[in-house]
Amino acid sequence: MKPPRIPMEALLQLEPACLRMSVPASYGDRNGHMNMRWYLAIFDDAGDDLHDRLGLTPEYHQHHMTSTIDLEHHLNYVSEVFPNDHIAVYARLVALSAKRLHYLMFMVNETRGTLAAILECMNAFADMTVRRTASFPPEIAEKIGGTLAAHTALCWQAPVCGAMQA
Repeated sequence: MKPPRIPMEALLQLEPACLRMSVPASYGDRNGHMNMRWYLAIFDDAGDDLHDRLGLTPEYHQHHMTSTIDLEHHLNYVSEVFPNDHIAVYARLVALSAKRLHYLMFMVNETRGTLAAILECMNAFADMTVRRTASFPPEIAEKIGGTLAAHTALCWQAPVCGAMQA
């Protein structure tokens, strides 16, 4: 399903970006654009920054024997990205339950001024001592809730696929 058009100024309301980079030449494929395998890798790197902002840092996880795990993804390729293009990735939280966080990430091609891709993700908090999902600790849930409230207040609809529920 094709996502709705999102004006660039709407995406920029999600500043600061979780990641900014120049696409290396090695990410190119036979068609001359960025190979599909790199989209998920870039979104994964940007997700690390998002989790850090929410208090889910590597140090937090190490100290509490916790982690986060992705349960499901939906990746929508919107427009091409080429080697040497400058890209930025922005995050928007969509929903939170006791154990799950539903969010979107938007890859913006800053060189061309276009939305390149959207990742929708369902992520879960996990207790690594038992290797099972667990409820977010209250202080983390509160921090996520504050960011979620700010994102929910934006004047544009989050383009979710409808198949994921927190």
